[in-house]
Amino acid sequence: MTLALLATSGFAAAMLIAALVAVVTRNTAVAVLSAGLVSLFASVLFLFLAAPDVAMTEAAIGSGLTTFLFFFVLGRIRREGSDEH
Repeated sequence: MTLALLATSGFAAAMLIAALVAVVTRNTAVAVLSAGLVSLFASVLFLFLAAPDVAMTEAAIGSGLTTFLFFFVLGRIRREGSDEH
């Protein structure tokens, strides 16, 4: 078993675990962070597959922008929800 195959398998397993945590957890912040981790692990896997352009796009959009947008909307929802009571 080569080192590249071992690393790819490890990142794929970590990606599956993060996806499972994102689906199973009841904490919204943990779910958003886990979804961001899935995208981050996917970008590393794209690097292993010799697709650096796809890896950079996945890291920027999938991990960075999407996670930021989820937290931004989550903060807005929580603030508006506390104003009603």
